[in-house]
Amino acid sequence: MPWWNESRLMIRAASSALLAAALLSGCAAVGPEFQAPALPQSQSYAMAGDGQPKTPKLVASAEAAGDWWTAFGSPDLDRVVRQALSDSPTLAEANAALTQSREAAKAARAGLGPQGDFTAGAERTRVNFAAFGLASFAGLADPTVNLYSVGGDVSYDLDLFGGGRRGAEDAEAMAQAEGYRAKAAYLTLTGDVVLQAMQIATLRAQIAAVQSVLAEDRQNLDFVLRSLSAGAAPRAAQISARAQLVQDQAALPALNQQLAMARHGLALLVGHAPADWTAPDFDLDRLRLPGAIPVELPSELVRRRPDILAAEADLHAATAYIGVQQAKLYPDVKLNAGLTQTALTPEKLVDYGFSGWNIGPNFYAPVLGRTQLKAGQRAAEAAAKASLARYQQTVLTAFTQVADVMQALASDEQAVAAQDEARKVAEADLKNTQYAYRNGGGNLLDVTLAERRLSETTQAYALAQGRRYADTARLYIVTAADWRPAGKEAAR
Repeated sequence: MPWWNESRLMIRAASSALLAAALLSGCAAVGPEFQAPALPQSQSYAMAGDGQPKTPKLVASAEAAGDWWTAFGSPDLDRVVRQALSDSPTLAEANAALTQSREAAKAARAGLGPQGDFTAGAERTRVNFAAFGLASFAGLADPTVNLYSVGGDVSYDLDLFGGGRRGAEDAEAMAQAEGYRAKAAYLTLTGDVVLQAMQIATLRAQIAAVQSVLAEDRQNLDFVLRSLSAGAAPRAAQISARAQLVQDQAALPALNQQLAMARHGLALLVGHAPADWTAPDFDLDRLRLPGAIPVELPSELVRRRPDILAAEADLHAATAYIGVQQAKLYPDVKLNAGLTQTALTPEKLVDYGFSGWNIGPNFYAPVLGRTQLKAGQRAAEAAAKASLARYQQTVLTAFTQVADVMQALASDEQAVAAQDEARKVAEADLKNTQYAYRNGGGNLLDVTLAERRLSETTQAYALAQGRRYADTARLYIVTAADWRPAGKEAAR
């Protein structure tokens, strides 16, 4: 019988075996089936007694915010966020990790199907007759010959108890978790960029407040010098005026240093070295406070916030891994079939007499070491319990963050109003004090104190404004505002 006819018979036998394997592999896999955790019953985030901001208005809505940073009305901010999304190494790392996990999941799923290999080779070797129990062969010395071989084999794991299927499920869940972590990286990056821009704007407002006071100090010093030259002011007034100027100037280096660090930090987020990129001059007065922000109910937030979804996917993977470990306690069967042609000359490779084959199942059953396998199963079960606890903690943390930011916005609203009023009072007081001093009805100390109050209240007002803008951005972040245009994947 020619070798190719025998190969046909082997292929038919292997096909029949694979068909039977497909039927057997339909058996249910061991291990628990994953069930998503129940949705929370909470209907709100705020604790009893918490405040609620009036502006921005919080609207109960499941509508995605889209490019949420555009709500602040800053073209410079829009441009910087887009550049960060394009150039950040952090996102490149997240996307690479996502691709890696997805390909690993594909490999795990592909491993469940039939596997086949083809081999071909040639070698020159010395035949050792003594190794075959022959001292000599026709009186000839051990010859050196060429050996040519060609062949292949196919195999299929029946996966009787679903260990392989649970392994593929585990890998796919891990890939899903990595996808959500990639989305979280996008949300975190856009949030960090916006918060850093707010920090720059706040520091610039503080510096402008100090520079405004310095301008007043210089005017006072100029007035004192003119009065001194006219004999209308004592020399001590000049010393006091200069001391106040120097003292106020001392506040600038620390603020300038903080501003430089904020600008450098923004360059890092955008993906450039500070020497190769310049941050825009963000200004609080050119930012707009959103009128309304869509905030979902807690039951909806858990289906959107990527860190919660990643924790759920991790729980899914941990649950599937229990089945992987449990299946090791049960027997398994792998079907194999192979055919090899080996000859001394290439033309003999087609002859039946030089063929060798194997076909049949390989049976595996754990006999010893079951204590170790059971311990592995119990370890997987404990890991799943830990994963469930992490999921629950992630949900609680998310709800707490939303409640914190909502309360912060209510406090910010009050703080901005109070600091604005204090600033206006300080401005009026300074004008009155300066008028009295320059018309002989006051002293320089009163002017100095009034300037100090104005400087402090102006900086406090800038800080309050900056916190309000930053907390507004944080609300978008903690409620998982969707950065993508409609229908666009988070990780490209």
